[in-house]
Amino acid sequence: MTKPVRVRFAPSPTGPLHIGGVRTALFNYLFAKKHNGTFVLRIEDTDQNRYVEGAEDYIVDSLNWCGIPFDEGVGKNEKFGPYRQSERKHLYKQYADELIAKGHAYYAFDTSEELDFHRKDHEAKGKTFIYNWHNRLKLSNSLSLSEDEVQTKLNAGEDYVIRFKSPQDETLHLQDIIRGAIKIDTNVLDDKVLFKSDGMPTYHLANIVDDHLMEISHVIRGEEWLPSLALHFQLYAAFGWEAPQFAHLPLILKPTGKGKLSKRDGDKLGFPVFPLEWRDPKTGDLSRGYKEDGYFAEAMVNFLAFLGWNPGTEQEIFSLDELINAFELERVNKAGARFDPDKIKWFNHHYMQDQDNHDLALAFQKSKSELSQIDTQYIEMVIALVKERATFVSDFWDLSHFFFVAPSVYDEKASKKAIKEGTTTILNTIKELVDSVDDFTVENLQNSIKGWITSNDIGFGKVMMPLRLALVGALQGPDVFDIIYMIGKAETLKRIDGLIATA
Repeated sequence: MTKPVRVRFAPSPTGPLHIGGVRTALFNYLFAKKHNGTFVLRIEDTDQNRYVEGAEDYIVDSLNWCGIPFDEGVGKNEKFGPYRQSERKHLYKQYADELIAKGHAYYAFDTSEELDFHRKDHEAKGKTFIYNWHNRLKLSNSLSLSEDEVQTKLNAGEDYVIRFKSPQDETLHLQDIIRGAIKIDTNVLDDKVLFKSDGMPTYHLANIVDDHLMEISHVIRGEEWLPSLALHFQLYAAFGWEAPQFAHLPLILKPTGKGKLSKRDGDKLGFPVFPLEWRDPKTGDLSRGYKEDGYFAEAMVNFLAFLGWNPGTEQEIFSLDELINAFELERVNKAGARFDPDKIKWFNHHYMQDQDNHDLALAFQKSKSELSQIDTQYIEMVIALVKERATFVSDFWDLSHFFFVAPSVYDEKASKKAIKEGTTTILNTIKELVDSVDDFTVENLQNSIKGWITSNDIGFGKVMMPLRLALVGALQGPDVFDIIYMIGKAETLKRIDGLIATA
């Protein structure tokens, strides 16, 4: 790298941050950290009509929750601030004027009605209206009008836009880190609007000017911006600036693999598409978030890293530091990446096993009023026994409720399987054996009950199934002797009596 790596994530605060945006932020973050660079957050809020209250805070909170905070941005290391485009609008007009002075842009006074007429006229003839070299001298702009006519319109305060003057009969040779060499015929490009008479730039001008002034070295963004690459490349050339290197990330596709992933897909198939819960400030509608649904940030980051990128090895579980070390833009795929809701659950299950049991106990206790008076250390011990089968904290109650509450009903199928002739006699003997264990440990309980089963040549199922049914209410749960030890002697005897009464 000949100059310091500086990348930016530049979302618009028009609503909650989609996980596609999180993936873009993540790849920018990984690339920056891999090269000891800087990860910049810029808020692109030039379109004030679409601005949504709370969206900017949501973006920042999402990045922080994911563990990929920005190094530089609003309120943080403002070396090249301000970082909201709405606070930079005084900068852009001079650059639009510079392009006009250099002959790379022009004023266009066409009204929306006039442009609409041309579009419909072309459609009627089976053509597509494109405002560029082949018709711009026939339209109302500073290329077709005299200088006096242009100045008169400007002095009169007529509405105008400033358009980029795309060249005729040229071939652009572009380079993308992910997609390689790209050739573009300039004859198919339209003269994009760069600046509006309301004093606000369009995305294209503001984006290029800000990236240049903020010394961005690499632009890593979604595939949807690929059609803009030709214009952006030409703008850098028009200003005489060194262009950053570009990398366009593949789309995140629906679980079916067809089409771009949307919120509707998540609603239909039952998974979130936003990192955090989001309440629409206008409608009050609540959208689910991965955090509130019980996903760990590390699981989400690990999962998103594999949407379009592959390390070239069999390894799938990566810490953030390992992702940073392994990440290379050249290993990002061109093809779209299918979103697999089961795969992120697989990641979450793995990260569940790495969580601290004390933290999980506190979260579990907070989620269930039945546990408010239970000692946290006891809950920790329970979690240690069941978390291997858990994917979310919300799974804990189904996996462990019998450690806290005696069964009030018994699973019908399990009862038919476990309760046979002679079961009551066996359970009464088990009661005596449990009661006789003075040093109440798992090992002593095992020795006592298993020793009796072996010495009397009884099938283990005849004893262990009804015993488990008495303790749990079903044929599930961790080791029976762990359950007995945890709930204690008195509670164990009481539960066995409960099943005997119904047998």
